[in-house]
Amino acid sequence: MARGAYLARAGDCAACHTRRGGPAYAGGRAIETPFGTVYGPNLTPDAATGLGRWSASEFWRALHNGRARDGRLLYPAFPYPSFTRVSRADSDALYAYLQSLPAVRAPNRPPELRFPYRLQAALAVWRALYFRPAAPIARAPTAGPVERGAYLVQGLGHCAACHAPRNALGASADAAALPGGLIPVRNWYAPPLGPGREPGVAPWTQQDLADLLQSGESARGSAMGPMAEVVARSTQYLGPADLHAIAAYLMTLPPGPLPEAPPQPVDAAQRERGAGLYGDHCADCHGKDGRGVAGAYPPLAGNRGVVAAAPDNLVKAILDGGFAPSTRTNPRPFGMPPFGPSLGDAEIAAIASYVRSAWGHEAGAVSSLEVQRARGQGGG
Repeated sequence: MARGAYLARAGDCAACHTRRGGPAYAGGRAIETPFGTVYGPNLTPDAATGLGRWSASEFWRALHNGRARDGRLLYPAFPYPSFTRVSRADSDALYAYLQSLPAVRAPNRPPELRFPYRLQAALAVWRALYFRPAAPIARAPTAGPVERGAYLVQGLGHCAACHAPRNALGASADAAALPGGLIPVRNWYAPPLGPGREPGVAPWTQQDLADLLQSGESARGSAMGPMAEVVARSTQYLGPADLHAIAAYLMTLPPGPLPEAPPQPVDAAQRERGAGLYGDHCADCHGKDGRGVAGAYPPLAGNRGVVAAAPDNLVKAILDGGFAPSTRTNPRPFGMPPFGPSLGDAEIAAIASYVRSAWGHEAGAVSSLEVQRARGQGGG
């Protein structure tokens, strides 16, 4: 059960199976998708509404094959395309932990999906196109950190759910390479994983990556948005060996392709305006040189989030504020106030364009239209 509790943290199971303010793992959390809304089911051992009548083998089948106890096909909002890689031993440990929880009677809410996505026949077609159960995991005695990291990233960590682009039917494309992409509905940009994937950014070290996963802060930047939630609920609880194993695996990923089109350069007038606004609103914390303050304000110079191919995260941080997660090793992180209420779209575009072109950066300009679109999407 102790191992199962650790694995539940590694898989961030509570994120989808606990509604805000509700009992842990009792379900009810609304998960918005491009096809409608699904609701995380009850994982407590309640016999009527939870997993009380499930066997360990039926639980394993749900993880490995994406089928419910009664044989129904599960919607891939439950990331069984990743969980299929979880070993039977780890599945049994997860099952034991969930069976040890207090039983909560909480009826499951049916999904609210558009036609034809709610049909089992449509799911069968999707699975035929995009899903194959993984081969059983063999625990080789000589397996090293990279293999352990691959197991966590590709399996329970289900990193491809955010860090791989999706096609029109919601299937992850190039999931093994984790090339990054825009998270559906939430509209945050999940950057490519691995070192030096985007131009102008120095490679992270294993320690940088481990620090970010453990505390939400590193010498290279801070976790914000959906990643801050993952750190707060999941990765901060992983042991040092697993954190470094994840980092070691990510460092083996090959560089991804460069953007097909060169970025739109920042013109002199926008850069000058942005420099002035940056000096008025940002330099006191992030420094005129963009280096920030260690342990307090993240650097902007050399920050991959600043010069990412998609500027969405930078724009959202300026609009809505930037908040790193509160973690055991960093319980009181510094936050950044939102500037959306006080600055217009053109001003925010100028600041974003300035920091994307300052300090040796060569990222593209940000337009007022991009800021307006982000403002309309909300913080997500």
